[in-house]
Amino acid sequence: MVGWFGGLVAGFRGFHSTFMGYSRMSKIYKVPAEVREDVGKGASRRLRHANKVPAVVYGGGRDPVSLTLEHDFILHASDEEAFHASILELMVGDGRKQKVVLRDLQRHPFKPRVMHVDFLRVKDDQQIRMSVPLHFVNEESSPAGKKGGVVISHMVTEVEISALPKDLPEYIEVDLADLEPGGAFMLSELKLPEGVTIPAIAHDEDFDQTLVSAVFVRAGQGTGELAAEADAAMAEGAEPELADEEDAEDVDGEESEDGDSDGEAEGKSDDEDKDKSE
Repeated sequence: MVGWFGGLVAGFRGFHSTFMGYSRMSKIYKVPAEVREDVGKGASRRLRHANKVPAVVYGGGRDPVSLTLEHDFILHASDEEAFHASILELMVGDGRKQKVVLRDLQRHPFKPRVMHVDFLRVKDDQQIRMSVPLHFVNEESSPAGKKGGVVISHMVTEVEISALPKDLPEYIEVDLADLEPGGAFMLSELKLPEGVTIPAIAHDEDFDQTLVSAVFVRAGQGTGELAAEADAAMAEGAEPELADEEDAEDVDGEESEDGDSDGEAEGKSDDEDKDKSE
């Protein structure tokens, strides 16, 4: 037991030291695991009570294999962004190793617990498709970031890529240095590492999508062309035109179907009731 726990701690420290070494290209993280024969809901429940996590590894043209993971290790490792977009190496107690990627991780609805983990086998000569996070840089120093009345919105925070395991990026950088007010950064503008493609637009540019937008937002003026016109007017020293108070009151006090406003209709009704009582 002590030997297993010591190996677990050493493995976890190795995970963190690898992460702190930090590179845009993903690293291989070692994950301690044990093969299990006891399967089913009852077996999974007993594992969780023992502070362990049921898992399964599949793919690669081989049969699925049920595994057991140490809960505390997988909980802390899953908090690291890189863990979800890197090559993992399952280290089974009998000395066997298997390269995998994290395919699914189920968490408890409200407790800090991992309930189940799915791994997918990978081969060095076969491309894999998986989602990697986007890191946005130079946003504040861009023309849009410096412009008052402009809100920069991140429409997408991760993107699905295809690459060989050795080319798998830990993340993809989105450089917003040239983002203009009212402009957008598209998926097709991403600068991808060598050996990496985006399947969605690799064969059809019609699947291009907006990753970041810089939208004009001003009180009482909305967004889009109206806000752009207001900014242009302000740049020339003119005050943007706003709706008159009388126009706003007309909108707020729309007439009822009989031609009277709500307030006038209520007033007439009160007068009629008074006449009847007299």
